[in-house]
Amino acid sequence: MTHDVDHDERAFFGRRKGKALRDGQSALIAHTLPRLRLPEGEIADLKALFPQPVEAVRLEIGFGGGEHLLMRMRESPRIGFIGVEPFINGMAKFLAVVEREGLSNIRVWDGDAALMLPRLPAGGLDAIDLLYPDPWPKRRQRKRRFVSERTLSLFARALRPGGRFRFASDIDDYVGWTLSRLLASPDFDWADERPGDWRTPYPGWIRTRYEAKAVREGRVSSYLTALRRAS
Repeated sequence: MTHDVDHDERAFFGRRKGKALRDGQSALIAHTLPRLRLPEGEIADLKALFPQPVEAVRLEIGFGGGEHLLMRMRESPRIGFIGVEPFINGMAKFLAVVEREGLSNIRVWDGDAALMLPRLPAGGLDAIDLLYPDPWPKRRQRKRRFVSERTLSLFARALRPGGRFRFASDIDDYVGWTLSRLLASPDFDWADERPGDWRTPYPGWIRTRYEAKAVREGRVSSYLTALRRAS
């Protein structure tokens, strides 16, 4: 899910599959995933993708096991969500909960988010969350990071004016990388005003297993928020 700012073509970096899926998980990938997967081609109306009326549509990129996304779906049944996760094991785990709880305010994408974003209607998203993306910490790997000038421009196109972009990470170098690009972007305003704003988890935040591990290992997380400029 990463992007080199000098590349026009995308290539997904990272694992797509881990340990073998159980039979029930394979069935979810075979049957539930195609039913909930975004359609191919350009999408004219995001709200029309959901079986019930929704007030807005939000996107989470790289939802992992789905803890945060599922919590947001439960607390906001009138919001439609799009979840992106190329890692098949994470997708299977997430779909199992969606099926078990009968959640219907969700569509998913199991491919590269940066190839999917241009197919969304301009201004169609209310919010985008990018939470604990792969930091690719080695210098030679940094071009693989998802946040780039180009992906921020894709975010800006997809977000409505005033729409929110949130980025969380426990890797200070990636936080600085993202913030520098947000501040240089003509499309976003950084919404945080004081250190406590970006050191405090978002309202209603649920700690994922990854974040819990970071805390145990002594890393401090940052929670950036930026807003899409009106023009």
